[in-house]
Amino acid sequence: MAKKIMMIRIFDIFLSGLGLIFLSPMLLILAAFGWMENRSPFFCQVRVGRHQLPFVLIKFRSMNPNTVSIATHLVDVSAITPYGSFLRRTKVDEFPQLWNVLKGDMSLVGPRPCLFNQEQLISERAARNVFAVRPGITGLAQIMEIDMSTPRLLAILDSRMIRLLSLHNYLGYIMATALGKGKGDRVRRQ
Repeated sequence: MAKKIMMIRIFDIFLSGLGLIFLSPMLLILAAFGWMENRSPFFCQVRVGRHQLPFVLIKFRSMNPNTVSIATHLVDVSAITPYGSFLRRTKVDEFPQLWNVLKGDMSLVGPRPCLFNQEQLISERAARNVFAVRPGITGLAQIMEIDMSTPRLLAILDSRMIRLLSLHNYLGYIMATALGKGKGDRVRRQ
């Protein structure tokens, strides 16, 4: 297990560093558009990390700055800005998380990081030792379109992904996400 985690960490550092270098012009343009929309292009939020330690997740802002800090599936769709709708549809709102990966807060592949107020999900994941690994940008649940509205199912899939994670699966999840598989976190319709 330790060798597998170390190998994945090496790939995380290499791929996130490469991504930040090559995507930097696009990241600057996206940040500029976000600045024009609401003067706050980035969204930073404390999330539950590896070993249930807090870390600050960074994304491009896709919702109004005054949106309450709750799980995405509980947020009303009207909170999403027009530019945010584009960011979420194309999944580029996640790109700043490459910085979280490079820093070691996250992995490219792992269970999506939850909020500390998602107590049922935290409990389900703790029971399955999901917090033994870094949270990720993508993973099995995202590809299967399972979001945090079903905590038990999500924790079961997270645990399965961790147990079966190999370099082949790691790269497969990244490729599937890059090719458009999965929808990301859903928002509540009015």
